[in-house]
Amino acid sequence: MFKKILIANRGEIACRVIKTARRMGITTVAVYSDADANALHVQMADEAVHVGPAPANQSYIVIDKVMAAVKSSGAEAVHPGYGFLSENSKFAEALSAAGVAFVGPPVGAIEKMGDKITSKKIAQEAGVSTVPGYMGLIADADEAVKISNEIGYPVMLKASAGGGGKGMRIAWNDEEAREGFQSSKNEAASSFGDDRIFIEKFVTQPRHIEIQVLCDAHGNGIYLAERECSIQRRNQKVVEEAPSPFLDEATRKAMGEQAVALAQAVGYTSAGTVEFIVDGDKNFYFLEMNTRLQVEHPVTELITGVDLVEQMIRVADGQKLEMSQDEVKINGWAIENRLYAEDPYRGFLPSIGRLTRYRPPAEVVEGDHIVRNDTGVYEGGEISMYYDPMIAKLCTWAPTRAEAIERMRVALDSFEVEGIGHNLPFLSAVMDHPKFVSGDMTTAFIAEEYPDGFEGVDLPEADLRRIAAATAAMHRVAEIRRARVSGRMDNHERKVGSDWNVAVQGQSFDLTVQADQAGSTVRFEDGQELRVSGNWTPGDQLAKMKVGDTPLVLKVGKISGGFRIRTRGADLKVHVRSPRQAELARLMPEKVAADTSKLLLCPMPGLVVKLSVAVGDEVQEGQALCTIEAMKMENILRAERKGTVSKVNAGEGDSLAVDDVIMEFE
Repeated sequence: MFKKILIANRGEIACRVIKTARRMGITTVAVYSDADANALHVQMADEAVHVGPAPANQSYIVIDKVMAAVKSSGAEAVHPGYGFLSENSKFAEALSAAGVAFVGPPVGAIEKMGDKITSKKIAQEAGVSTVPGYMGLIADADEAVKISNEIGYPVMLKASAGGGGKGMRIAWNDEEAREGFQSSKNEAASSFGDDRIFIEKFVTQPRHIEIQVLCDAHGNGIYLAERECSIQRRNQKVVEEAPSPFLDEATRKAMGEQAVALAQAVGYTSAGTVEFIVDGDKNFYFLEMNTRLQVEHPVTELITGVDLVEQMIRVADGQKLEMSQDEVKINGWAIENRLYAEDPYRGFLPSIGRLTRYRPPAEVVEGDHIVRNDTGVYEGGEISMYYDPMIAKLCTWAPTRAEAIERMRVALDSFEVEGIGHNLPFLSAVMDHPKFVSGDMTTAFIAEEYPDGFEGVDLPEADLRRIAAATAAMHRVAEIRRARVSGRMDNHERKVGSDWNVAVQGQSFDLTVQADQAGSTVRFEDGQELRVSGNWTPGDQLAKMKVGDTPLVLKVGKISGGFRIRTRGADLKVHVRSPRQAELARLMPEKVAADTSKLLLCPMPGLVVKLSVAVGDEVQEGQALCTIEAMKMENILRAERKGTVSKVNAGEGDSLAVDDVIMEFE
């Protein structure tokens, strides 16, 4: 077995590989850029080697620099993680030439299956049903438009060397095909150093289901069930689960056997994933093969008990698989939520900055449930504009899907993140969505259920009552503490009453709080009673309460006259007042927000790469105004209505902050 492994990656996947290597008794070497000098993976590794400036194309994906780190560290093997050099055949060749093991598939398999154009041709030749498309190289935008018309809209433009949703665009007409071709090409070049693009038919209303395969160099190959990855945004997975709530055993077996056969046809070894799109009749079509470890591999590990990173290392060491297909069993249900540094209230645009608070829920391994958090950040660390915006992968396992979902709801409510925009509220909303709960979702789930973007959650009255009861009890505790402050004037003792009014989400509840040593009984004006208990004390930012017989986890912030409460995807201002205060509050005028309808505001921190209009230009609704690049993704900002550009405040190459005014209209 190897004694020292270098991890040619960063973030959570580097930390994930280090954990398994450490358990196997293998020394680990991290690589890092200028931006990652204090990163968690650097702290966790036994050794660390600097590989260059912050941009990935000057550090993490420069083969010569990584090879120099391999040589200087004396590493016997390299695990590439996902992204970066994980599917780069030239990197695998360089390692082979240096006598260093690549913890991944052979060069030939990477070249044949890692390249999406080549892999589709091989799949077609092998008789695998594939999505209609054009697999040849596309010279320019005009040719992209011509091919798109021949295939028929809608079409998907994809980077041949792509992955992680980068270099991908859906086009519904000629204009979008032209724009999408150039943006995909630019993203592919900056992310992968390969700007080749191909086009295929975009199948509407599909499910995205993938099969995990594991093959050794001795002719053995198995599949470890499937993962349901249909909940995606911008072609990037957000929620994954294993197994799929849609497949039956016969379809699972057919997909698995086909995936293994395809892998073995190209001499594949190591862990890999064969992705399919599946229609409503359970017909499945080969989409692509990822010749690496997938981001969502933990859910497979949780339902099979197989450590995929360990198996990859053992296969790279020349060992045989220790299990046969008959020994692979599905146990329970696992769900993964990807926590991203993206602001759901701003169209999920990237958010960067310092994590002023980062407190994930405690990891748990018990007989009836598991909570697992794969992360590469820490409190006080920074989310950089140079890399993928993933913060963590939160996973739960339980014997049934319903129990796994409930465990995830509580885990999300317990996850504290401050300092940046993040998608925790959105993930919580998905976990409560009827379509997700029923398992009846497609890749169009987010587009269909949130067509106007995510604007938060309106909780039902029953949930609001539970929150009102909890916050009233909490407010009473805080009031008692304030009443006991020393140094008050004589004869001015403050009395804390039992009658309160709670205003939340446009509703008003008059209630009475009767406290005892074990908790409080909250009685509403209509006679409903709720028993409240918990361990919250004033100043705590997380309240783990019990209302009735049900747990209620609240993220708590202080506002004037009450609390800012975040739970189950809702962000609420809860005002707890005495009856007289509530009476006066109803007379107060509401503050009107400033009018920004004639301004184009920068929705995220980023770089202006293109200005499409100038002062005096008349623009139409939907017209491209400028392009902002952030976290390796190009974002085209469009006009919301017809108007004339009166002022342009930014130039190409300028770095902008959130809400900077890019241009003004009249």
